[in-house]
Amino acid sequence: MSKAWIAALFMGVVLTGCVSGSSSDSSGTSYAQGQQFAERSASLSWNAPATRANGEGIKMGELSGYVISYGQDPDELTEAVRIDDANVMDYTINNLDYGTWYFTIQVEDVDGLVSAPSEQVSKTI
Repeated sequence: MSKAWIAALFMGVVLTGCVSGSSSDSSGTSYAQGQQFAERSASLSWNAPATRANGEGIKMGELSGYVISYGQDPDELTEAVRIDDANVMDYTINNLDYGTWYFTIQVEDVDGLVSAPSEQVSKTI
């Protein structure tokens, strides 16, 4: 028995906030405590799909979670994070290296069907 694939998701990338306090690195540059960490983070948020790719409706109870794929090569996203709660629709990836990072997200339903990746978004650290 075949079921329709789940529709793609909408995703955005925003900067994370910084924590108060200060420190300095070996060059003497002063940073708010947590600033270096926060500047090397990507906060992702998305909306759960309301329909499958074929236009049929899908309820939240039919979703099992999400997979965020990311990497520094837009053609080869080598890292992944699995979120096993369909009600979670934001996630922060910390401690990213400097450079440009690319992200997609997929949704999985309770039957194990996985959507095509969302449109790719990027962030430069």
